[in-house]
Amino acid sequence: MRRFLAACAIAALAAGCSPSEDQSNKNDQSSGDADAARIRGPITPAATEAPSGEYKIDKTHTSVVFRVDHIGFSNYTAHFAGVDGSLNLDTKDPAKSSLAATIETRSLSLIAPPAGFVDTLLSDKWLNAAAFPTITFRSTKVELTGSNSAKITGDLTLRGVTRPVTLDATFNGGYAGHPYDPAARVGFSARGVLKRSEFGVSEGLPPPGSTMGVGDDVTIEIETEFNGPAMAKPPAPPAEATP
Repeated sequence: MRRFLAACAIAALAAGCSPSEDQSNKNDQSSGDADAARIRGPITPAATEAPSGEYKIDKTHTSVVFRVDHIGFSNYTAHFAGVDGSLNLDTKDPAKSSLAATIETRSLSLIAPPAGFVDTLLSDKWLNAAAFPTITFRSTKVELTGSNSAKITGDLTLRGVTRPVTLDATFNGGYAGHPYDPAARVGFSARGVLKRSEFGVSEGLPPPGSTMGVGDDVTIEIETEFNGPAMAKPPAPPAEATP
């Protein structure tokens, strides 16, 4: 919260600068970014045996964890168990890929919650699961930042409010199939931060200048795998060893 207030103060001071100075700073930054991009050149995506195509989320190997500051003493951690999604993957040009995911709000899972605490978080003061049973994310842009990394920007809808959120994603690898798993598979890790107040979840925010409450910034950490097209001709499993 202190960092947030400090940022507001800096923004207010910046507003007092002349338009030409502010625009000059933006132009300098834009020019620097463009020069860096030219020096770096085009990014070649990591090679993979996994084919392009439609993929479905592997719920068994997917986790959506979130962390939020608790009175400045720790980052309270919880997760959602009910996650589904699909991925339209273009391995040659990942920027053309798209992602859609849905989370069941009532699948919220906490570690050793006090009696009634889960119901409190699902009430209209917090997630309002009765009125908004799902949380959704639909990608709008995929931008490579490295051979196996990208920024995935999309529309997150939480409590009926839709706002853009960007995830820093890492491609962990994939294959076209395996004797014991005769379909394509890919895996990713991703991380992002959102402000819960922007989605109408303002209960328990610390007073200005204090950490006595639950922070506004929510960090999201995702580990996931997707199942894709079946192999054209799955190889036979290796023969069992004989004595």
